[in-house]
Amino acid sequence: MSPARPAVGLSAIALAIVFNVPYAVLAATYDYPDVLRRPAGEALDLFVAGGANLILTWHAFALTALALVPVAIALSITPQRVAERPALAIGAAIAGALAGLAQAIGLWRWVFVVPALARTHADPSATPEARLAAEHAFAVLNQYGGVAIGEHLGQLLTAGFVLMVACLQWSERARIAAVIGFGAAAAIAVGTGEGLAIALSKSGEVFSFVTIAGFLGLTLWLIVTGLGLMRGRS
Repeated sequence: MSPARPAVGLSAIALAIVFNVPYAVLAATYDYPDVLRRPAGEALDLFVAGGANLILTWHAFALTALALVPVAIALSITPQRVAERPALAIGAAIAGALAGLAQAIGLWRWVFVVPALARTHADPSATPEARLAAEHAFAVLNQYGGVAIGEHLGQLLTAGFVLMVACLQWSERARIAAVIGFGAAAAIAVGTGEGLAIALSKSGEVFSFVTIAGFLGLTLWLIVTGLGLMRGRS
């Protein structure tokens, strides 16, 4: 067994756990993700109330998403996989790296753009027009940076990464991890329909629940995959 494999397995398990920590904090302190369905003015006022701790939590969330880049590459590429199934191995590495980057870019809007909009909206001296402009900018930013890049593109790439690695695992007889991966990838891919449904003025609530199930599946898949690597299995 390569001495690097237990380290990769431990990294996968750590990512599965750490990724959920800022999400849980945001759910408790900022009513995330339900806050995204509230009027923009309410979301901005709640953001100001969260202060610096809320901004730092979003920053931590983005960093955990970015951590998927090296973990995805390490999980996808091994000498054996590159030799036997180069298309799947390299494709999975590329998809996983791009997924982490897309989701980090989407999340960093909360760190580098939203704070200024929130402060403008909360400023007692701001005119009604300025507050309305901040709300409109916030809504557009969420639709493009959040829904289009972070959620839709990021989730599609994540689903592709998990699917390709699961295919590799199936061929290597790591069947339990593969089946969990297939299920997680399918749920994450279906969940991307939420943004499209909203764009078509439809309810995306069902897709939201599917997305949550998909990322719970991703967490389980990372843990099972990591344990398999630490035990010396593919």
